[in-house]
Order: sequence, then structure tokens, then C-alpha cells
Amino acid sequence: MLYMAAIRTQIYLTEAQRARLNDRAERQGVPMAHIIRDAIDSFLSTEDDLEATFGAAPNLAQRVPTRDEWERRG
Repeated sequence: MLYMAAIRTQIYLTEAQRARLNDRAERQGVPMAHIIRDAIDSFLSTEDDLEATFGAAPNLAQRVPTRDEWERRG
């Protein structure tokens, strides 16, 4: 992925987080910033997917059988 016009952002990491990020970056042969940007992109795309499907099944609760109904059918 090509990153354009980045804005510098400072965050605080624990020593363990920093070490794990550094290890992963070294294994993949990319800068740690690349790993962090990819993680953020992944998180944000998941959030967008959830928001895009919110309300996609209106009245779902009314169509799902109750526990008693499941037990009677079993």
C-alpha cells in the first residue's frame, strides 16, 4: 500500500508492545511505522464493515426462536 502525505503522530507504547512491533517489523523487513499503519487500516476497515451492516437484518430478534422453542423442537 502506498502512503501519501503522512501526518506525524506520537503514541506511547509499553516496552512489550514496542518489542513485539520491532520483532514483527524485522521479520517482515519493513519499518515499524508500516506495521502500525497496517494495523490501524485493518482496525478501521473492520469498524467500517460493522457500521455498513448495522441494521441490515431488522426485526431479527423476532425471527429467532426462543430457547423454549428450540428445546421443544429438539
